[in-house]
Amino acid sequence: MPLTSDRNTQMKHTDLVVIGVGAGLRIFGGSMVVLNANGWAIPGKTGTGLTYVGRAEELADNTGGADGAVTAKVHRLRAFKWANDGSITQAQMFKTAYIVDDATVAATDSSGTRSAAGRVIGIDSDGVWIE
Repeated sequence: MPLTSDRNTQMKHTDLVVIGVGAGLRIFGGSMVVLNANGWAIPGKTGTGLTYVGRAEELADNTGGADGAVTAKVHRLRAFKWANDGSITQAQMFKTAYIVDDATVAATDSSGTRSAAGRVIGIDSDGVWIE
């Protein structure tokens, strides 16, 4: 139904989100966080169907718990510097990078085995900036 007067529409900042961690997993502070197919936060890894979220703000240890028993604070909507597996060069600027592990990205999806991390927006000698 369309509005006929002002509405106090709620707002939420989305640069820091809290997400339930997958069962039996540990996410280290500063690591890459992705969502598995069921929507649980897991450490970045090579695999398909993963959704890149951002960087864990602190340790989230769910090694002894069920899905969602522990939550992870994840910073997103920023560029984070991840390790370069050696394949990302200047030619990849503003192209998609792919997840290798919870701290590393690559230039290719390795024949369809890696999920996308985001766009390369900078390359330094010690890593790659991904947004």
